[in-house]
Amino acid sequence: MGARNPAMILARLSLLVMLCTSSSPIDAAEPSTCFGSTSDGYLQNGWELPLNGSNFTAYSATARLMGRVYVHSTVHDILLAAYAAMELSVPGKVFVYGETGFVDGGHFKPHKTHRNGLSVDFMVPVVDNDGNSMALPTNLLNKWGYDLEFDGNGRLGELSIDAEAMAEHIYQLHIAATASGHEIWRVIFDPALQPLLKHTLRWEYLEQNVQFSRKRSWVRHDEHYHVDFEVPCKAVD
Repeated sequence: MGARNPAMILARLSLLVMLCTSSSPIDAAEPSTCFGSTSDGYLQNGWELPLNGSNFTAYSATARLMGRVYVHSTVHDILLAAYAAMELSVPGKVFVYGETGFVDGGHFKPHKTHRNGLSVDFMVPVVDNDGNSMALPTNLLNKWGYDLEFDGNGRLGELSIDAEAMAEHIYQLHIAATASGHEIWRVIFDPALQPLLKHTLRWEYLEQNVQFSRKRSWVRHDEHYHVDFEVPCKAVD
């Protein structure tokens, strides 16, 4: 029997812990069922993401109260398993998740996707000029972070995109997804900024295992990266 991948073992253990101890208020409910596609579908029994954890926070407490942070139960557990793994792999790093979707999915303005619980936005992790990890500033004035604009070098004032932390996050999401028997369908991130990831420790793995967008989307996706997960869904009624 070949040697086991330590990251895979950690992901499996983290996923098991999250399944047993998740803080979601509807953990006792039935698992989610998704219908259709991310751009034409809906969700049953969506699970709400926690407001925060030891190394992550929601992009907006207000938006969470408005019901904009629900995902498929499988995606819920993948996300929390990845955050748990990163407490060990990149201790001290801070992460912010963005929009996900409604409890029952469906049309989710202004997004063209996010309809069946399998789409998640993550705000880019950033560091200041001294290299300190910080939560991306999100508030009403900058549309909860979605109105921020990074330059071609991934900089915004005194903040810079933390490419190593971002690559680690996508890596741990993929490890957690495959440990649960699922996959990442695609990652949408500004193609002009993707070269930042090519100098990270995880790039070789990501290049071989994760599909990144090649063309610029209808919105730039520079202040956040959009991840679609592959989970079996039923046909739309």
